[in-house]
Amino acid sequence: MAIRVVRLGTERTPGEGPRIGTVRRPPRGVPKTQFASQNWYDLWYPNLAPSLETMKLGLEADTDARWAAFARKYRAEMNAGDASRSIDLLATLSKHANFSVGCYCEIESRCHRSILRELLKERGAKLL
Repeated sequence: MAIRVVRLGTERTPGEGPRIGTVRRPPRGVPKTQFASQNWYDLWYPNLAPSLETMKLGLEADTDARWAAFARKYRAEMNAGDASRSIDLLATLSKHANFSVGCYCEIESRCHRSILRELLKERGAKLL
């Protein structure tokens, strides 16, 4: 049992379990009824996506310093309130079920999902 961190829209791996889309917006031009069948996600959970303001920082992060600023801001958002409890919940569930979380970004190292991976690990999640 574990969490897999994935790029949404890619082929699913055997035993991956349900996909949770931790993105601010649903995929453009895709009917809601086809999100799962097209390998986007089974459940949209924007609670773990960066806020709009923070997302813009990440998209504009063209230097390591700017990326670090984005990471600090996203971490602060995820360590507060409902987001923090959601991460704790996913970390606990990872010990009992297979599922995945993800985002659309092509390069994980410049995507909030890389930071989400770290946050989950810090909370004791089992990760693949």
